[in-house]
Amino acid sequence: MSRRKLVYEGKAKILYEGPDRGTYIQYFKDDATAFNNQKKAIIDGKGVLNNRISEFLFSQLNEMGIETHLIKRVNMREQLIKAVEIIPLEFVVRNIAAGTFSKRLGIPEGTQLKRPIIEYYFKNDELGDPLVTEEHIDINNWATIDELSLATETSLRINDFLIGLFRAVGIKLVDFKLEFGRIWKDDEKRVILADEISPDTCRLWDVKDERKLDKDRFRRDLGGLMEAYQEVAKRLGIMPEGSNIKEIKSGISKNFKIKK
Repeated sequence: MSRRKLVYEGKAKILYEGPDRGTYIQYFKDDATAFNNQKKAIIDGKGVLNNRISEFLFSQLNEMGIETHLIKRVNMREQLIKAVEIIPLEFVVRNIAAGTFSKRLGIPEGTQLKRPIIEYYFKNDELGDPLVTEEHIDINNWATIDELSLATETSLRINDFLIGLFRAVGIKLVDFKLEFGRIWKDDEKRVILADEISPDTCRLWDVKDERKLDKDRFRRDLGGLMEAYQEVAKRLGIMPEGSNIKEIKSGISKNFKIKK
């Protein structure tokens, strides 16, 4: 990477100033973290796959009229994105009981929920990203009522779309995390989708045997994380069958086109 002005560095991504005003370059790292950064590892090639998968999904959402921060993917690890003011909330959409949801409520993992639900978490590492209510959000001015309503409605639309997309390739969308940001254009403020959608931020299970194809393979020491992420990319049709991440990184695979 050439020398650029660092804007922000998180657990899995780095933001640099973009080439034009109002843009950033989002760089996907190979770092894997869990349990509020208590468990860490470097997994070679993870950032390449997350970049590609997230770009594919965000592009699909842009096409269906859900505005995202994505402008384009510029290379194997980077995207050109719109600069947004991140709303300090995580919107977690749940379709099937799993993870902390199951532990907190005593609902067996794998239980199909009566309907999709959304939980809100305050983005604060020191506090462990606590679960919060609409009242907490309102009194702390983390988002306005209109912003929260719009982001919640958009999250459910995204859920409907992703359920169908993943189901078509034999994957259950168990739950996933979204983030939103504010953007100003012509003195008008809009709320748009930001961050990423990838196996890092989703729980994805194989339809037939409920094999985990997401970061739970790292959280739970199941192994095979890269193989699972590659499987998701292949099923989505963005990584050719018979290829692997080493070929993708070296540019050997002709069907997986990387912009230089």
